[in-house]
Amino acid sequence: MTGFHSGALLVVVAAVLAPATAGDMPFGSPAGQRRAANGSSTAKIVEAATAFLGTLDANQRRRASLELTDTTRANWSNLPTGTKLQSGATERNGVKLGELTAAQQEAALALVAAPLSKAGYDKVMNIVAADQLLEERAAPGRQSSSGVRFGRAEYYVAVLGTPSPTARWMVQFGGHHLAVNITLNGAGSTLTPSHTGAQPAAFTLNGRSIRPLGNENDKAFALINGLAPEVQKQAILGYDVRATVLGPGLDGKTIQPEGVQASAFDAPQQAKLLDLIGEWVGILDDGAAAAKMADVKRHLAETYFAWSGSTSNGSPAYFRIQGPTVLIEYAPQGGGTDHIHTFYRDPTNDYGMVPTGR
Repeated sequence: MTGFHSGALLVVVAAVLAPATAGDMPFGSPAGQRRAANGSSTAKIVEAATAFLGTLDANQRRRASLELTDTTRANWSNLPTGTKLQSGATERNGVKLGELTAAQQEAALALVAAPLSKAGYDKVMNIVAADQLLEERAAPGRQSSSGVRFGRAEYYVAVLGTPSPTARWMVQFGGHHLAVNITLNGAGSTLTPSHTGAQPAAFTLNGRSIRPLGNENDKAFALINGLAPEVQKQAILGYDVRATVLGPGLDGKTIQPEGVQASAFDAPQQAKLLDLIGEWVGILDDGAAAAKMADVKRHLAETYFAWSGSTSNGSPAYFRIQGPTVLIEYAPQGGGTDHIHTFYRDPTNDYGMVPTGR
């Protein structure tokens, strides 16, 4: 019997917040997923993809396993299901968790965890947990009347291309406020373009206070407020920015760099900027993230930091980080701080289209 097994996935979400204390557990269990995230390799990711696809029936597999094309890779969104996606599609790639059995959900989340760091997987699952709260708080009948749905059941998993230790292929996991697009290409992996968001931006789950994008917010405010007055003045834009320009359907778009270059920062400030960038890059497993951070560091002096809004933490503020190989936007929505959109791109290598190790 298929259908959304909320209890099974709730255990996974709870495990994000409290480390397992039991002994060895199967790979597909929450603890197994976290072990995979800590030391993943392409072979392990291929194994997880093959295992997931092997749990599916023919109809599910036809939807979950797609060719890797310019069209399929660009089919992702920040919107909830039931709304038209910017790419023009009516549905994301793949199969959604709500139509899978408990065992299939476990295999799907093991695949999601395999290319990610522990912190990255935690962030992803906290975003999912926030969206589940959004679903539970929705007014009765709201979803059925509009067709828009939130919650854990509405997150999709897809494999684009054939899982391979040498050839290019992709893993996609997405739903409202989440688009994880991971391109595998031999030993390398690429996370761009990707979307992380949160609504609510802060909540309590199992007695724990959760802020899925709290580090991104706090580190950015610490950076802007740690700049010398003359440098901060260069960073702050002379106009109000609220909307992002790097979202889905905008592949290949370029924007003029603004703000202040990191060459104007002292060493501690440059370290803070790198640490902030790491909140996005570090979603990937440690090896892939380290390689990307080295790439970002090589170009740090050419990287711009731009700010729009108040510099008081707790106030809504937009910021953008723009370098030769990194482009990040952070934008609160609706004039408050409880609904956040962020996008992360590499202007030179979205979808991992160039060889790794450049």
